[in-house]
Amino acid sequence: MMRRSASKKAGQPNSTNSINFSPSDLFRTASSRASSKEMERIDNLFHSYANTSLGMIDPEGIETLCSDMEVDHTDVRILMLAWKMKAEKQGYFTLEEWRRGMKALRADTVSKLRKALPELEKEVKRPSNFEDFYSYSFCYCLTEEKQKSIDIESICQLLDLVLGSHFRAQVDYFIEYLKISFPDFSNYNPDLAWPLILDNFVEWMQSKQT
Repeated sequence: MMRRSASKKAGQPNSTNSINFSPSDLFRTASSRASSKEMERIDNLFHSYANTSLGMIDPEGIETLCSDMEVDHTDVRILMLAWKMKAEKQGYFTLEEWRRGMKALRADTVSKLRKALPELEKEVKRPSNFEDFYSYSFCYCLTEEKQKSIDIESICQLLDLVLGSHFRAQVDYFIEYLKISFPDFSNYNPDLAWPLILDNFVEWMQSKQT
């Protein structure tokens, strides 16, 4: 019986083995493919909460997200999430901001995002990060362009949210002082700096204790 003419001669390269991939090449290819799939899931998650006419996740979308994560929309961790995304406008997440935060948290599902919150909280509470988060929180709450100050009621809520768990007694007293000193805007001084308010607060506390 004759041998098949298609048989390869000894030493002739096999077409299936003509391209050799190193293990590192294969790893990079698989990693790139996985990263692409992850980004696709991140984008799909964004679009499931986004307002299509705005092209952003708006306050309603954030409330739905919070509900799905079983987290109150006033939870400080939602503010931490905005910090992680570097979100610029309060109550709104753009696709770019969403991608930045989700990739950093390695979260492409609601379940993964919920599980990432405790670690995010630990990250924010590190002294090296907390100062940045604190500053970010107040800038984030400036809802209008070129706005330089926040109303007293909002500032009290923000102080309670950001610092309340760390300095309960001090925050309560400071809020009491702010509400007494600035019950309305009749005695508001636009040039008044926070350090001076804090100096006055210390004097108020000292007189309160004597």
